[in-house]
Amino acid sequence: MLFLTKNDMIQTFSMEEALEADKQALMVFSKGETNAPLRTNVDIREENGVSSYMPAYIGGEKPSLGVKIVSTYLHNIERGLPSVTGTMILLDPKTGIVTALLDGTYLTQLRTGAVQGVATEILARKDAKIGALIGTGGQAEKQLEAMLTARPLTEVRIFDLSQKRAECFAEDMQKKFSARLIPTKTSRECVEGADIITSATPSNEPTFESDWVKDGAHINGIGSFTPSMFEIPKELIKRADRVIFDTTEGVLNAAGDFITPLKEEYIPKNKYSGELGQILLGEVEGRTSDDEITIFKSVGTAVLDLVVASQIVQKAREKGLGTEIPD
Repeated sequence: MLFLTKNDMIQTFSMEEALEADKQALMVFSKGETNAPLRTNVDIREENGVSSYMPAYIGGEKPSLGVKIVSTYLHNIERGLPSVTGTMILLDPKTGIVTALLDGTYLTQLRTGAVQGVATEILARKDAKIGALIGTGGQAEKQLEAMLTARPLTEVRIFDLSQKRAECFAEDMQKKFSARLIPTKTSRECVEGADIITSATPSNEPTFESDWVKDGAHINGIGSFTPSMFEIPKELIKRADRVIFDTTEGVLNAAGDFITPLKEEYIPKNKYSGELGQILLGEVEGRTSDDEITIFKSVGTAVLDLVVASQIVQKAREKGLGTEIPD
């Protein structure tokens, strides 16, 4: 069994490679070639935490099998710990024997950043120059990297409920990226005039307002993953020209900001345009003009984890990285 740490994975797999792996995963999922039950969430109310279990199987000539265990504990930020942690387990699909363990925290950050990067690459205006990032938690660095991988942005504004966290994050990330990173005091200052807006928070209320979003903007909703979470304002969903999901079943079972407008009959179900994988397959239309507002919503699927993790393990073995744990 191969054990891969975060450092092993960083040496093995780039963001560009993760974008390509996520594209493969999204297409396989939209083709219906996977068995990926919806995540099972176990609420740990006294700790304001959620423990999630995400299994997946992909058949075909090169079958793969795995499960990711993820815990989201919001108070961990105050403890100086990541708010999202996890472990990825790969199994031999022929025998069910565990073949690899990976740092699921980093894997989640990488594949989630990458799926946003794929959406940004496909749906954002080609001439996008200004980005907005809301939330500076564990997802933030890879979300920023993915935006900058998908588009050569010159400026990214950063907002967090803690001004100090926003400033520290911008200062740290400025050492890694060439785009100008600007911490903002308000969400409005962050969002107004931005070409690409990415919200990655566990908020129970919208993190910005529809009126602040300019025509032609692309919005990524990354944080909400339970029916009680709301990041994207319903007014913006109604206003948008194209609303695309990573998985329709996943979003409409988990993301409160997209479930509630349907339940309230504020929008019709046909407002939701389809899946990112369907755009990649040529089955659904993406952006058709520079004035359109596009929204991408991701709640994640274990298929993304499985494809990315499998490719990381393959490359790590080729490079001789990781630790082999004897049976």
